[in-house]
Amino acid sequence: MVAVPRLSEATLQELPDTVARPAYARAAVTTAILHFGPGAFHRAHQCAYFDALLALDPRWGICQVSLLPTPLREALLPQDRLYTLVEMGEHKRLSIIGSVTEILLGNEARAQAMARLISPQIKAVTMTVTENGYCQTQDGALDTSRPEVVHDLAQPREPVGVVGWIVEGLRARRAAGHAPFAAISCDNLLDNGTRLRRSVLAFAQAIDRDLAKWIEDEVAFPRTMVDSIVPATDQALCDDVRALLGLEDAWPVKRENFVQWVIEDLPASPARQWTGAGVTVTKDISAYDRAKLRLLNGAHSTLAYVGAINGISTIREAMDTPPLARFVEKLMREDILPTLPAPADFSLADYIDTVLRRFRNPAMHHLTAQIAWDGSQKLGPRLLSTVADALKTGRSLTRLGVPIAAWMLFIRMKTAKGEPITDPLRDTLASVAADCSGSAAADVPKFLALDAVFPRKLAVNEPFVAAVSAAYDALAAKGLAALL
Repeated sequence: MVAVPRLSEATLQELPDTVARPAYARAAVTTAILHFGPGAFHRAHQCAYFDALLALDPRWGICQVSLLPTPLREALLPQDRLYTLVEMGEHKRLSIIGSVTEILLGNEARAQAMARLISPQIKAVTMTVTENGYCQTQDGALDTSRPEVVHDLAQPREPVGVVGWIVEGLRARRAAGHAPFAAISCDNLLDNGTRLRRSVLAFAQAIDRDLAKWIEDEVAFPRTMVDSIVPATDQALCDDVRALLGLEDAWPVKRENFVQWVIEDLPASPARQWTGAGVTVTKDISAYDRAKLRLLNGAHSTLAYVGAINGISTIREAMDTPPLARFVEKLMREDILPTLPAPADFSLADYIDTVLRRFRNPAMHHLTAQIAWDGSQKLGPRLLSTVADALKTGRSLTRLGVPIAAWMLFIRMKTAKGEPITDPLRDTLASVAADCSGSAAADVPKFLALDAVFPRKLAVNEPFVAAVSAAYDALAAKGLAALL
């Protein structure tokens, strides 16, 4: 078998003309972004934006820092940190992304990562660390019982959690007389910047009240809305990229051909300098992120849970299943849309049309099982917030109860099969599911008693309990026919 050359700076010239490559001199790029959590979404989303920006302004290279073990560094260093982004649509578009200037493992290169974080050259710290990384209780307070918070409060100069790293970086910059960086959450969370700010301030107050006051006065924590469907990299993608490039890429990524990044306009944020790459900067971020979380992510989760418990493996297959596709469209137009204020110059009805087209993208094979991960953390912003607003106006919960019940049945299914549950509460969820009998009257109260998932006021609300229970029994007995 003939060895295939590796993607690298030296082999860029061997690429087919149809493959886009960095439109700038990488040697001239400097680093102004430090990113925590360099997973697939960051590499397919923010890195692509900055790759486009570097053609206009060479200051915005990215230092990636992982606080958890990852083979990413070993995969990409032999490639000079280059990798392939495949945009999936009717026709594939391949681009070589060159915006990553460093990849550091925080547990192995702590001094180097901290030096970069403290450097005044870094203008923004971005992150994709999931809901779990903000270390918050159900009511949004800093969870001081979390192991990483306990460790970092005891040893603030040697942080292991992202909140501790941010506070220590800001402390050291203040001590050195440097301006602070902007802290920009890119996680798919409602009011993500507010959440990050709350955790950072609470942590700082616990160790140094003067530092906390300085952070409160000087540091920008803009809220953001990020959007693009990014399926996991698999061997099929690697094989496809090798065939199309004629080169080996150890870790390509793919996403749909739709992408969006909206950032709240704050004076101390550098985001206004990124608009040339397609970033939207707005004063009205709340309307954008609620629309996305509820309409796109809420519908996505619904397709994932209802699909998974009915043997449907991908979102495209779910949309090719008429009862489920019709149900989700009704849920979006008749149950979710009435709870949302429309952003200025942004049609929510058109947005729903766009979302439904994206779900039907023939090139996307986004696994329902992957979307179902971390459900205990996602139900709140994606679905329960809509339920709470519907209750305020007396709207029906019949359809809204379905995805909640489907999540419960999904946990039961995984537990019954002995399959691992990917969720921060996996052990608790497995214990609850193992104690279920198959009847909503017995099972639903056990799930609703999980205070970390369901606010107590909602968990005891009679219309909500009734809607979830009815959906639970119907889905268990009838499957997809329950949606008709």
